[in-house]
Formats: sequence, C-alpha cells, structure tokens
Amino acid sequence: MHIYLVVAAALAVGLLAAAGIAAVARDWVVPWGRGRIVRPRLWGYGALLGAVGTALFLFLGPLADAEPRPLPVVGQLMLMAGLLLQYLAQRPGRTSAPPPTSSAS
Repeated sequence: MHIYLVVAAALAVGLLAAAGIAAVARDWVVPWGRGRIVRPRLWGYGALLGAVGTALFLFLGPLADAEPRPLPVVGQLMLMAGLLLQYLAQRPGRTSAPPPTSSAS
C-alpha cells in the first residue's frame, strides 16, 4: 500500500510543479483559475514553492521510512509560503465605494 501512496503523491506534486512552470514560462494558468488570477507568474512561483515544500514534507516526513528530521518542517513552511504567494496572485477583493458628494453652490 505504501508504494501506491508514494506514486499518488509524486503524481500530484509533479502536476502542481508542471502548472507552476507553465505559469512562469508562458503566463498560462489552469482553466478553472483563469477568472481569479491576475498575476500568473506570481501564482506560478507560488505553485513551484508549494510543490517543492510538499515534496520535502511528504517524502522526508510521513512517507519516509527513516527517523524524523527537521527538513519536513521546512517543507511545510515552504508549502505555506507558496500558498501565500498564490493567494496574493489572485484578484483583489472589492472595496466599498466612497459616498457620493453633492456639489452645493
């Protein structure tokens, strides 16, 4: 069963990294994210950072057969930083309009 988890995790991390490379190199974003993402390169860098962080966390942490090390914690922090970059690449929220002013003469 362990090998199935490793293969599934490697596939997911590889797809995330490929999407990040496509966003950085060609400004291409996955179709379901095109409506929200206004800075595709920043999103791509976030995806790459998240993919590397996820790989460090998974393959040196829960899916590793060795004793615990501090590197999975670094991977988790990299994943969080990548998610922050992806959040910052999205369309900003709406702001409330200022109240209309009347011009009294």
